[in-house]
Amino acid sequence: MKSIEEALPYYENVLGLKCYNIEVVEDQKVKTAFLKVGDVKIELLEPTSPESPIAKFIEKNNGNGGMHHLAFAVEDGVATALAEAETSGIRLIDKAPRKGAEGLNIAFLHPKSTQGVLTELCEKP
Repeated sequence: MKSIEEALPYYENVLGLKCYNIEVVEDQKVKTAFLKVGDVKIELLEPTSPESPIAKFIEKNNGNGGMHHLAFAVEDGVATALAEAETSGIRLIDKAPRKGAEGLNIAFLHPKSTQGVLTELCEKP
C-alpha cells in the first residue's frame, strides 16, 4: 500500500483490529504494520524506496497495491522448511533464511511452484 497511516483507520475503525507494531525493515526497503485477528497476523507493507519490491508491486498493479503474499509460521525453523520444500520440488526464491520484520527469520517460495501465490515461510515468534 502507498501509506500505512492512510490505511490504518480502515483496519482499526471499520474492521475493529488493533495495530500492535509498526517498524521499518531497512534491508527490504519497507515499513510494516502488524494487526492481529485471533491467531492470524495481518502485515501491511509500505515501500520506503522506489527500488523496493513493494513499490514495484504497487506500480505493476496500477498504483493500487493489493495482496502481495501469504506467510506461514513454521514449527521446525525456516531452514528446515526450506529444505523440505526443495526436496518436494518447490522452487525457492531464498536458498537460506534472512531477517524479516520483528527480527524473525523468513524465506520466500517462488509463485511458479505455489499456484501463483508468493509464499513466505516465517519463524514462529
